[in-house]
Amino acid sequence: QVQLVESGGGLVQPGGSLRLSCAASGSISRLSSMGWYRQAPGKQRELVAGIKRSGSTNYANSVKDRFTISRDNAYKTVFLQMNSLKREDTAVYFCQARMIGSGVDYWGRGTQVTVSS
Repeated sequence: QVQLVESGGGLVQPGGSLRLSCAASGSISRLSSMGWYRQAPGKQRELVAGIKRSGSTNYANSVKDRFTISRDNAYKTVFLQMNSLKREDTAVYFCQARMIGSGVDYWGRGTQVTVSS
């Protein structure tokens, strides 16, 4: 079992920045990867960025060069630095963690990010 708690969301003006954090607890030594997803009203949940235990990362094309995913060495916290935010980045952002072997995914409850002037 893995528990995930997101924080850092809020209201920001276009062009601004936010940093999201995801605190993981439980069987974190058995995680193969963690990531950030988002879901806007009326849309499907989509991958924003992911980071493997090896440290390799991947990003959605829409956020490349603006967002950066990182983690601490213990894999207890994963961050999403979001710069140059756009209105279309408005969504609920969810932290996700995947277990080695079984591939079971765990999810946080999400944090709202609203980009508006």
